Amino acid sequence: MFKIPKVIHLLFATLTSISLIQTANAQETTSLTVIVNGIRHQKGEICFRVFADANGFPSGDTDGVASGCTKVSGSSAKKQFSGLKPGRYAVAVIDDQNGDYKLDTDFFGIPQEGFGISNNPRMSISSGSPSFSQASFPVIKNTQIKINMKYSLDS
Repeated sequence: MFKIPKVIHLLFATLTSISLIQTANAQETTSLTVIVNGIRHQKGEICFRVFADANGFPSGDTDGVASGCTKVSGSSAKKQFSGLKPGRYAVAVIDDQNGDYKLDTDFFGIPQEGFGISNNPRMSISSGSPSFSQASFPVIKNTQIKINMKYSLDS
């Protein structure tokens, strides 16, 4: 009868253990689809920024875990972000009319381009920008949210 040396058994056990550890450490990822409604202009781009925490939210240029822009076609736009870890996120969008990839504001800080925030919170001069906790939502598996574009502050 054929005997397998003990070294082969040890090597097989080690490789099996490494394989199981890699499987256990694999992170589940999700996707987030953001639909923006109420776009008024047919030029420019709708730019999205996804935040995993309050750092830079909502107007940070370099903060966030994902971002991207899509050309405008019609009164809505859609962008999908893949590979996000399950958790709480918030999204800020702008109707970037001049291609500078930021929300243009006047001297008083009032937006001069369209904008939107996840959960569609009220925004006024007195309330200011919403907090991350007001705009955040859970992302589990494949999540879809809708944001209404605003072109002025709420009264």
